[in-house]
Amino acid sequence: MKQGILFGIALLFALSAMACNTVRGVGKDIEAGGKAIQKATH
Repeated sequence: MKQGILFGIALLFALSAMACNTVRGVGKDIEAGGKAIQKATH
């Protein structure tokens, strides 16, 4: 029983860490796109 609970907690932690990295990656991509647009308009 304890192993199942620990496995579930570890799985949730891993999934939340992956989601955080994904959101950061999308934010960096959007920021890079915005910078490219600013350079093109100047």
